[in-house]
Amino acid sequence: MDHGEHHHAHHEAPPAATWGMAAQATLHCLTGCAIGEVLGMVIGTAAGLSNLATVVLSVALAFVFGYALTMRGVLRAGVDFRTALRVALAADTISIAMMEILDNGVMLIVPGAMDAGLSNWLFWTALAGSLLVAFVLTTPVNKWLISRGKGHAVTHQYHQGH
Repeated sequence: MDHGEHHHAHHEAPPAATWGMAAQATLHCLTGCAIGEVLGMVIGTAAGLSNLATVVLSVALAFVFGYALTMRGVLRAGVDFRTALRVALAADTISIAMMEILDNGVMLIVPGAMDAGLSNWLFWTALAGSLLVAFVLTTPVNKWLISRGKGHAVTHQYHQGH
């Protein structure tokens, strides 16, 4: 049975996507993104990296932590590493990419935020605001994806003990 047939056997139709489901999926994704984003911004700022290098580091770490958190849950369902990685890539890539475009965009457009330094309230306020913007604007995208059996919906069979 290929992956498509396997998935179809568990779900005849995509799940009814509620705003609550979308918000929960976005919050799950945001957790990994935020860990990577904050860590990347802190490392880049502390190391005196350029804005571009700091953003690249933040984006890379956001994807690593985002995928890792999803994989952790999927691996607990007893699947192999490769399957868990495929599920994480399918579940989170669009959501993480959208969040990273949004939160890094906010950090770059807030005057002085990237150069403020770790002890400056502007840095932390802009970073918190950027994550909030990413959450608010990514939730409708995740709702749309879930309603089509895509995005975070692909993890549901692993969270329900199938």
